Amino acid sequence: MFFTQTVGLMLAPLLVDLSYEFDISVAAAGQLAAATFAAWALSVISVGPISDSIGRRPVAIAGMGLLGISVFASSFAPNFETLFALRIVTGLCGGMIPPNSMAAVADVLPPAERAKAFGLLMAVASLSGVVGVPLVAIMTSGGGWQVPFIVIGSSLLLCSVLHWFWYPKIQKSGPQDFSFIGRYRHMASISVFRSTLAANLLQRMAFYATFNYLAAYLISEHGLEVGETALPLAIVGIGVVIGSTMAGTVAGMRRRASMVAVCSLIGGLTALLTFSVDITAWGTVGVALVGITFISIGWPTFLAMSTEISGNSQATAVGMLGASNQLGGVGGAAFGGAVLALGGFSTVGFFCLIAAILSAAVLQVCMNGSKPVDQRSPGVSRQ
Repeated sequence: MFFTQTVGLMLAPLLVDLSYEFDISVAAAGQLAAATFAAWALSVISVGPISDSIGRRPVAIAGMGLLGISVFASSFAPNFETLFALRIVTGLCGGMIPPNSMAAVADVLPPAERAKAFGLLMAVASLSGVVGVPLVAIMTSGGGWQVPFIVIGSSLLLCSVLHWFWYPKIQKSGPQDFSFIGRYRHMASISVFRSTLAANLLQRMAFYATFNYLAAYLISEHGLEVGETALPLAIVGIGVVIGSTMAGTVAGMRRRASMVAVCSLIGGLTALLTFSVDITAWGTVGVALVGITFISIGWPTFLAMSTEISGNSQATAVGMLGASNQLGGVGGAAFGGAVLALGGFSTVGFFCLIAAILSAAVLQVCMNGSKPVDQRSPGVSRQ
């Protein structure tokens, strides 16, 4: 998960070097990231039914191997067009890994233990932003933009080989027919899951709006240079690791929906304070760290709740939840930018608070009866 998430974020410190290499603008180089995430989102929502039908092992081995090949090959791209095509392939392969991995965890762990495992996986994945991206910058400064692609691609290929030998062969019970649309229809028919998607979408909008516009706020309101925002953003990113770890405890509570609602409200309020209160730059970073920590508790908890009710369509459920993450990122960036243009940074804080309140309302009204599953068998029909 660490290498997979690093692949998605690794372009950030490479854009300037890539613009020089291929004689394009930084904005044009940034389209490589857009292509990656668009393909990633398409893959995340599509791979679930495939994994649920043919099994986790072939998807894991194929996805990791193809991802390693595409990343490694990117280091030899002779022109921008080739690199652009390879990043599309990278996104399609990278999006195969998270839903399949989460579903594999759900296959082997009882419901009561899943949230802690999901929280740990999310914490490790979150280190990609805190550790992985800075390492990419260091490798680039030491050997050029090709080096990170070679190192990460080789690491992924090694992981694929290890998957071949170590990935468990699990025999799934029940009929293994392939039903692509049927699995989506089945999950969409579950009211609790629909509420989970809505609550997660709203929380992700608050999360991404806070994270996306924090650097701009520090530069505009506190006079930081662009390079000086790296450490504050890394510190705030640690909040994702802390929140993901805390989610394991929250997901085991009997009134977990109410607890996640409270965490959502705390995250929204601190987002408002982050963009509205006149304090020092490091004070702002501290407040943002608290907000990101609490708003990050929801995602692993929602994962645990979704796998409890999805029966044999666990990868489909995780993929749909991942798609709501992507939509939350788009909504947070788009609506956050719109309100910023209309009313300044304080309106971004109000937007985050409103999204957090709406998420909490969904949790309280529609999901307050959701309790952790201890011994119940996931007997939901897969069609």
